[in-house]
Amino acid sequence: MKRIGLNIRIAFHSLSNFKLRTALAMLGVFLGTFSLIVVSNLSDSLSKKTETEVESLGKNLLIVRSGVVLKVTSRTNLLSEATNLTLDDAEAIAAGSGSVKEVSPSSNRAFPVRYKNTSLTNTLIVGVTPNYPDIRNFFVKEGTFVSDNDNRELNRVAVIGKNVAERLFGNETPLGKNILIYRVPCQVIGVMEEKGVDISGIDQDNQIFLPLNTYLRRFVNKDFINSIYVQTNDEKSIQQAKSEIESVLRKRHKIKPGNKDDFTVIDLKDVTALKAQAMDTITVLGRISSVVSFLIGGIGILSIMILIVNERKIEIGIRRAVGSRKRDIILQFLMESSLISLSGGVVGMAIGFGASLVILKLSELPPVVSLKGLLLSFIVSTAVGILAGIYPSKKATTIQPVDIIRS
Repeated sequence: MKRIGLNIRIAFHSLSNFKLRTALAMLGVFLGTFSLIVVSNLSDSLSKKTETEVESLGKNLLIVRSGVVLKVTSRTNLLSEATNLTLDDAEAIAAGSGSVKEVSPSSNRAFPVRYKNTSLTNTLIVGVTPNYPDIRNFFVKEGTFVSDNDNRELNRVAVIGKNVAERLFGNETPLGKNILIYRVPCQVIGVMEEKGVDISGIDQDNQIFLPLNTYLRRFVNKDFINSIYVQTNDEKSIQQAKSEIESVLRKRHKIKPGNKDDFTVIDLKDVTALKAQAMDTITVLGRISSVVSFLIGGIGILSIMILIVNERKIEIGIRRAVGSRKRDIILQFLMESSLISLSGGVVGMAIGFGASLVILKLSELPPVVSLKGLLLSFIVSTAVGILAGIYPSKKATTIQPVDIIRS
């Protein structure tokens, strides 16, 4: 331990004589560690956010959309919208698939909404069935949701989102008040809990929910719907249910073999997988930049260690002359190179951690500390220092005391 302590003191004294060069050698390791920490934390945070968003949409959920989906991404884009997805299709799915637990047909369109002198020009009006909250994991905070009787009797009742309630009513209680949706007066019977933006990019707090039959008859006067939310028995049943739904709808829509579907069944796990692929790409690019930075840092440490060896030949020769072994010399210079690398790594980890928290807060992402990123940064920083110090330390052992005395 005394020998190690002595080597550490010598290392600090030696590196203090080359402050600028040591700082430049540390810079590469610092940048590598910094980027690795930031990328790891951001990647883990985005993964956590995606999982939370998928869970918030509903458990074991499939979404049947009318039309052909051009891209299944974080925001679904329709290439064309068919007009033959109906309530009967929803009933057929519930009856024709043993893997389906519950079905909730739905349709939506943006309408202007007004209360007294306050108007909202682009509010999403959604026609739903009473089981919608259970399937979508989205519940009423105040009042009640639409009932079977509301749906059957075409009652003009509305359940509004949190943002709609705040913008229309402010501090006033919305329950029991009448709002004008397009030209139809509707009574507010409930206010939904705060939900935020979902994985499809829709602000769920900026919606108004109506009984589905009321929406179809009084607002759009159409028989077809936009989507059907399907809850499966469990997670294992999702793929089987998806196949059964496709089979049922192809048969009902008389789609011949080889022809494309006029609907799309979206598995949220597919959306998650695509977002994960995008995050993996970002992570790979970040790690490539980290590798380049670590490589530059390793070359910098190698250069400064060779310089240090050349300028300390007399010290090395004297130490050899008074009994230092080759392994003592090797340990000395490996310790110095490791100290440079670890110093850059520790500073990079500290600043990277702080920068990650700032970025996550500004981006409104969940705060996450990647233990894997921290461990990997420490290991790589140590490895870079050791590898960069091998050649200079071996070169130091070739210095002979007699040559130093002669010179």
